[in-house]
Amino acid sequence: MEILWILIAFVCGLAAVQMSLPPLVGFLGAGFVLNLLGVEENALLSQLADVGITLLLFTIGLKLRLADLVKTEVWGGGIAHLSLWCALITGALLVAGILSVPVLGDLPLLGASLVAFALSFSSTVCVVKLLEESGELKTRHGKFAITILVVQDIIAVVFLAVAAGETPSIYAPALFLVFFSAPLLKQILDKAGHDEMLPLAGFLLAIGGYQLFEFFGIKGDLGALILGMLLSSHVKATELSKSLLSFKDIFLIAFFLSIGLSALPTMETVGIALLLLLILVLKFCLFLGIFGVLRLRARTNFLSALALANYSEFGLIVAYISTQAGWLTPQWLVILALACAMSFVVTSSLYPRAHSLYQRHKVKLKKFESDRYLPEDRVERPPNVEMLVVGLGRVGRGAFDALHSRVGDRVWGMDAKPDLIAKLQATGLHVFLGDGESADLWEAIDTRRIKLVLLALPSIRDAANILRQLRSAGFQGAIAGIARYEDDRQALLEAGVDHVFNFFTEAGVGFAEDSLALVEGSDQVSMSVAQFRE
Repeated sequence: MEILWILIAFVCGLAAVQMSLPPLVGFLGAGFVLNLLGVEENALLSQLADVGITLLLFTIGLKLRLADLVKTEVWGGGIAHLSLWCALITGALLVAGILSVPVLGDLPLLGASLVAFALSFSSTVCVVKLLEESGELKTRHGKFAITILVVQDIIAVVFLAVAAGETPSIYAPALFLVFFSAPLLKQILDKAGHDEMLPLAGFLLAIGGYQLFEFFGIKGDLGALILGMLLSSHVKATELSKSLLSFKDIFLIAFFLSIGLSALPTMETVGIALLLLLILVLKFCLFLGIFGVLRLRARTNFLSALALANYSEFGLIVAYISTQAGWLTPQWLVILALACAMSFVVTSSLYPRAHSLYQRHKVKLKKFESDRYLPEDRVERPPNVEMLVVGLGRVGRGAFDALHSRVGDRVWGMDAKPDLIAKLQATGLHVFLGDGESADLWEAIDTRRIKLVLLALPSIRDAANILRQLRSAGFQGAIAGIARYEDDRQALLEAGVDHVFNFFTEAGVGFAEDSLALVEGSDQVSMSVAQFRE
């Protein structure tokens, strides 16, 4: 029977991918197909689904940065949106029930509140996928959307812990000692290396945290999240999260299949799901209004709100727990699953056009922008800049130092990492904080004086996005970039970069020529290579 699960899930997931939709849309459909075929959920599928949820929470914890979450615009925006949304949607559902709308007529206050709560979340999976595909994960609006998602996830985990309905052990306060175990947990990651032992360590810590909290009568999901948080500052946190990504996604397939196996959609449930899809407009408008009040710039506000205007797989987890507790009927799990899948289709269709939509409505949106920008949105305008190095990693820093030795303070460096910029500024270097993919930045900087921009970025997509923003801002100077492979080099040239340095090929040439001096007794080639690098 297990091979049938895998086969149907693969076929439906592949069909979704071919239609440019997230695979989980196909997995939800696969559950309905299996239900039609008479397959019933069993203990193995439930266990796999539980592991997937545990790994999801652990990896969310690995991405938590408390410094980002304590900002007013983050926790204030997340909580304000959830509160307003739940109040409005709960009221709307109750009114619809009074009007005898099918399915909604028998929905009590608790049920309406839970449905509104489940719909308040935005999809981490869908948003991260869209931001990654568009190369905007590290942009201002991308990072802000992710922090809002994290706030929502924390709220959901607290709900899961409370909804468990278990009485904590009298020894539960001892769990506070877990917060002092961070050094030991980090040593485990240090010893695990980088190969198969690293994801195995992740499984050990995620499931170990789950079991530890369950032992003391606390919902285990909270334990997985907390252990992830304790490791979020470790240098291997990102690597560990990536190593667990495929495992987490595989196990979550079981969760989506179990939703489809819970009940089949009917004309009534599909109709309610379509109504819920229509109120995504309200969700977008609420985000837009709240973020505006919290003084986000119009572009960041619009792009973040558009990315977050969908329903979440986390909402399905909330609904799943609610049906198990008897607070919601199984048909609501089907309704929410359909609404979630439809919302992914809408977001996947709209977000690729987000920048053109913003440009079309820019003047109107700017009218509601605050004159008092947040610290992260203030743009530094460097004086007397003629050459600009974007990206101050190893390659960018080398290029910056070489140019500075030749032209002095006429060259400036820019990077989106605050810690790196603060460190370099402390040494007296002419560098400033800036997100090259932000149109607001290039509109604020006078690019007429800049003769040369060096895009020292490892991501070809990031470089292409910055190039597009530069040209849109009217930049007329020369642009140089770097590439690892020949096809990347060609992609940058086709995008409009004037010169691309292939540092694998050209570094190899330089290495060979420098080495010839050892046998030829001449350093002429080395000097020419050094001049070229400058």
